[in-house]
Amino acid sequence: MKRTFVIVIIAISIAFGMPAYADQEAEEILKAIVKIHSVIPKDAHTASILGTEREGNGVVIDSKGHVLTIGYLITESETVEVIGPGGKSINASFVGYDHNTGFGLLRTEKPLKVPPIKLGKSSNVKEGEPVLVAGYGGEDSAQAARVISRKEFAGYWEYLLEEALFTVPAYSNFGGAALIDHDGKLVGIGSLLTQILIPGFGSISCNMFVPIDLLNPILPDLITTGRSRKPPRPWLGINAEEAHGRVFVTQTTSGGPSEGAGLQRGDLILSVKGIAINGLADFYRKVWALGNAGVDVPLSILQGTRIRDITVRSADRYQFLILKPKKI
Repeated sequence: MKRTFVIVIIAISIAFGMPAYADQEAEEILKAIVKIHSVIPKDAHTASILGTEREGNGVVIDSKGHVLTIGYLITESETVEVIGPGGKSINASFVGYDHNTGFGLLRTEKPLKVPPIKLGKSSNVKEGEPVLVAGYGGEDSAQAARVISRKEFAGYWEYLLEEALFTVPAYSNFGGAALIDHDGKLVGIGSLLTQILIPGFGSISCNMFVPIDLLNPILPDLITTGRSRKPPRPWLGINAEEAHGRVFVTQTTSGGPSEGAGLQRGDLILSVKGIAINGLADFYRKVWALGNAGVDVPLSILQGTRIRDITVRSADRYQFLILKPKKI
């Protein structure tokens, strides 16, 4: 099996112009990628959307047992199990979650006996550059890919990345997967399966990765307090979609700020504090520019055939979730 992986890496090197990892080095790098299984209480706010059992990948990033993953795998988790090389499982605890980036952090009850992966610089990864996408499972779960785009990504769940990494071909086990550069360093964490439009070709399936450069500024805070110390952004409690620059509400969070203010599914958001919006990213930026969580957000909406002006008293998203960091 080891020789198979070496052949794969060499093939990638020839096809994509990547320097091949040495046999032992490649094997050691992939040992840092683990499997995560989490159980979430039925009464958790995210249970109805993300389920009560979640499974994906994580990456060991230090010798203390910290495992980096994508936050939705462990948000509001009650118990977490980490499976390392050879299928050996160990209990882990939720440490922190950062909504702005999407990163989630765990800590195993005992450090795993694997070399932590080294962190690279996602800012150095260029469009068209060959990379390796890897989930738990060693060489059988590693896939050659290319970075097809670096661009803004706006998620329907009040989420915005200024410069996300998009890779092809699509990798099915993307949640928490590692994006590894030609030096064998971690440059991104897998978030979702999406599509990207290629001019003259059409839409193709791809994966979106959260750039690793976003981790260093918040990692100490995640470890010590479970979240970034920066003031929280205003949270409205909506899901929204964009069509031709217009923003439609697809869902309001039960018990959230927007539901209480009268916002409804199907509403078209026209402006924020009297300023017209153009697309989802612009909408988020205009809301966040008003201040921190708790600020009033004046919206003009088209509800049915009537234009209404409403004010949503924003909230701190973290206060809505059941997040209980445990120190091991």
